Amino acid sequence: MTLSAAPALQLLDSRLEVSGGLKLSGELRVSGAKNSALVLMAACLLSRDTLRLRNVPPLTDITAMGEILAALGVQVTRQGDCIDLDGEHITQAAPPYELVNSLRASFFCIGPLLARMGTAQVPLPGGCQIGSRPVVEHVKGLKTLGAQVTIEHGVVTASVPGRSKRLRGGHIHLDCPSVGATETLMMAAALADGETVIDNAALEPEVIDLARLLNAMGGRVRGAGTPTIVINGVPTLHEADYAVIPDRIEAGTFLLAAAITRSSLTVGPVIPEHLGAVLTKLDEAGCRMVQEGTNLRISAESIQAFDLRTMPFPGFPTDLQAPFMSLLATANGTSVVVETIFENRLQHVAELQRMGASIRLQGNTACIEGVARLSGAPVRGTDLRASAAMVLAGLAADGVTTVRGLEFLDRGYANLEGKLNAVGARIRRLSDPA
Repeated sequence: MTLSAAPALQLLDSRLEVSGGLKLSGELRVSGAKNSALVLMAACLLSRDTLRLRNVPPLTDITAMGEILAALGVQVTRQGDCIDLDGEHITQAAPPYELVNSLRASFFCIGPLLARMGTAQVPLPGGCQIGSRPVVEHVKGLKTLGAQVTIEHGVVTASVPGRSKRLRGGHIHLDCPSVGATETLMMAAALADGETVIDNAALEPEVIDLARLLNAMGGRVRGAGTPTIVINGVPTLHEADYAVIPDRIEAGTFLLAAAITRSSLTVGPVIPEHLGAVLTKLDEAGCRMVQEGTNLRISAESIQAFDLRTMPFPGFPTDLQAPFMSLLATANGTSVVVETIFENRLQHVAELQRMGASIRLQGNTACIEGVARLSGAPVRGTDLRASAAMVLAGLAADGVTTVRGLEFLDRGYANLEGKLNAVGARIRRLSDPA
């Protein structure tokens, strides 16, 4: 495998020192979507031909997925933001536990492995800081497609009975619109015999991105982005050259960097339809936004309080709840935030309180009374998006904020401090031996 890895920063005591109170100006470029790139990489297992993905962000999660695919026999080559994935010589259908356990997205591999190889053995994904994300819907759907599935000792073993080793189309109803289950089952159905219908499918843009890739590879998928997706299986899929969509969560984080510092920034490329709920809330807050081609220009002078509730797309994204809470901590008035997706996704509240935020927490509901100014303090990001929230809060705080938990931050943001420094921030990354 010739995959240029991001630095193994989790092996060091790494931290960011964020100097607050500075105005930002200029342009922030949005990388490719991590959550889309990971599943698109797994789709290479469906074909013997080479899949070329462009606009792939240089993240530790991307490196980890490349290592998992390489362990299965995929030849992985990266140059810049382009990754070539040659799946001709897949040698096994059981990724190593030590690699899979470090990356939840690795469970995506079970669908394409089962579809192409007729068998798959994938460890259950490890624990998650923000809450449980069970694979019940994945397993139920694979059984509907004719797979025999067992779970023993933390490993999911699936196989297709019969001589053909080919899944068969079926009608799948998801009890909840799980993004992971929708994507896993789309890939499994792409090579199945006959038609598969997925009802109550997830509507997220990343699902649409996967459908477009599968169709570019010769698949027959329609309805992605609606509650009903129909996949007509084909015998084989071929090579494709495909660009990953822009990361809507990174774009939202950059828009918040302008809002929380009361600055003016240009952010792009963005797909505004992917940010509908986010842009609505920024508008409620008093931000001014103008679309300029594929960019959004945002400016803010004062921020008014507003309420938000996380919901599946097209509702407000849970991945931006923590960053938005940093903004609301500096707003005029009182806001209420309700987290409905993950039960443990309010751990950042205590860290914001350390910086002077006035937040009352009851269950999954936070009541935030805006303060005139946050103050720099040593804080820790407890998950990927909480880490970004700490950086944003540090941009607005008096003094210096020291942010730890960068092993989370580097999973989802490529050189966040470098990008922000280029528009006027002052952030230093420091690393000492653990």
